[in-house]
Amino acid sequence: MIVTNAGPLTTVQDLGRPGYAHLGVPRSGALDQPALLLANRLVGNPPSAAGLEITLGPFAATMPAAGTIALTGAAAPLRVGGKPAPLNAPVAVRAGDRVEIGPAVLGLRAYLAVAGGLAVAAVLTSRATDTLSFLGPPVVRTGDRLPIGPRPGEPAAVDVAPRPALGGDITLRITWGPHADRFTDTAVLGSTKYTIGTNSNRVGARLNGRPLTPIDGRELPSEGIVLGAVQVPADGRPLVFLADHPTTGGYPVVAVVDPGDLPLLAQARPGDTVTFHGSQQ
Repeated sequence: MIVTNAGPLTTVQDLGRPGYAHLGVPRSGALDQPALLLANRLVGNPPSAAGLEITLGPFAATMPAAGTIALTGAAAPLRVGGKPAPLNAPVAVRAGDRVEIGPAVLGLRAYLAVAGGLAVAAVLTSRATDTLSFLGPPVVRTGDRLPIGPRPGEPAAVDVAPRPALGGDITLRITWGPHADRFTDTAVLGSTKYTIGTNSNRVGARLNGRPLTPIDGRELPSEGIVLGAVQVPADGRPLVFLADHPTTGGYPVVAVVDPGDLPLLAQARPGDTVTFHGSQQ
């Protein structure tokens, strides 16, 4: 695959490298894993195959050989060989075809799978790009040539696979965290509509809205951080850690988002509204 327009941020992602936190290595991997899993299934790849995570778009690449692709996740216009092509479906490509993905209309991150997967070098068993520790392949740039592995199986025998609706307010289920008792007003977290900040990225989603007030200003020793942890920095505004999160942190963790809801957050755009739902503290 020869990348002719890498867009604002495109990375190689698979299911990540969990299990290395004791070495200080984040898990990384696709932020919307169900979308990547669907794309791989549609083209006949195993779940562990690497594809592209395309943030917002546009993106374009030329396919050197015939094969099959699938685009899932964010809703974005797809053209193959100059003709419109469906989303959430296997699409045949000919040698030399140009794959063009326009800016996302709904959602934020699209996932492009190619039959055979992207055969970039693996680091600690994963081909995922880690934007925090810089493990794995570098961020995709215009002009890059990405190798494709041998086709492992046949494309899925479906026309279009269903995907959750994108856009609108999202609600994230939470479990209260180890430091919830360090705040005088944890109920604020469940009663406030926050918005996604423009400084959000693959490390975490920064939220704007009513801040939480700590009981005191005592510093905490650094502790392990898990995926979905809702940390409260000094300004009191929550930060939800995503796949490239650090393995330790010193700010209090007031809650943890249910892993099943993190794909919703992965597809939320700056300005979108987020509310939290959890049992009474």
